[in-house]
Amino acid sequence: MATYLIGDIQGCYDSLHRLLDKIQFDSAADHLWCCGDAVNRGGQSLEVLRLLHSLRRRLVFTLGNHDLYLLADNAGNPDGTTWNREFRAILCAHDREELLSWLQHQPLAFSSPDHNMLMVHAGVVPQWTPEQTLAYAAEVEDVLRSDKATNFLLRMNTGRLRLWKDERTGSKRLRMIAAILTQLRFCDVNGKALWSASGPPGSQPEKYLPWFKHTHRATRNVRMVFGHWAALGLRIKKRYIALDSGCVWGGRLSAFRLDDEHLIQVPGHFR
Repeated sequence: MATYLIGDIQGCYDSLHRLLDKIQFDSAADHLWCCGDAVNRGGQSLEVLRLLHSLRRRLVFTLGNHDLYLLADNAGNPDGTTWNREFRAILCAHDREELLSWLQHQPLAFSSPDHNMLMVHAGVVPQWTPEQTLAYAAEVEDVLRSDKATNFLLRMNTGRLRLWKDERTGSKRLRMIAAILTQLRFCDVNGKALWSASGPPGSQPEKYLPWFKHTHRATRNVRMVFGHWAALGLRIKKRYIALDSGCVWGGRLSAFRLDDEHLIQVPGHFR
């Protein structure tokens, strides 16, 4: 029995299939923990969703921003007429409802006390403790599983906020939580996000740092696992594991076996 962490798949079904074959994934015994962005850009998002759904009893999956974009398209296009070709294939599939209901019930943060590990898709602001991260994620998860989901998803990216405030309430609070967990790369010491930057560390304005570089962040005592940041690349450190190795951009799809900290990779999507 083994536990594997994998990074952003983004519709690269062939790479995912090769990776599972290479690690000889046993769906009766092994566990797969994916830090989000199953869909979009790789051309085979429907196939990826179906494969992950078939592994759901052995899978932990934290929602990424592209997964939320798909759910928003589902909420806004009941007839399936979205401009996004990959999303349209999902919205017109016979198993649309089953796949997207499953996706909508996935968490935005996952904790493994046995591994002293906290997994999100993108990041956390310095003020958030592991316990707060899970609690804030649950606020959004509760909405996604309620009759308020459509309204939230359709307004999710409107009026983007930059500074986290504990006292913020309502839809602004929920949108900010979702944005931090699924899109954060750089922020300042006060938790003010820099949404416009997606380059590697060092490309940002001086007062901002990669969120995991803040020395006094409240999650320093757990090992953070995340993806989302292809320009950052694969990094396996004592305090964090960054797993987006750019599969959809012609890089690699990576699996990190927690049991012995062994890395396995396959070639990514040829563009």
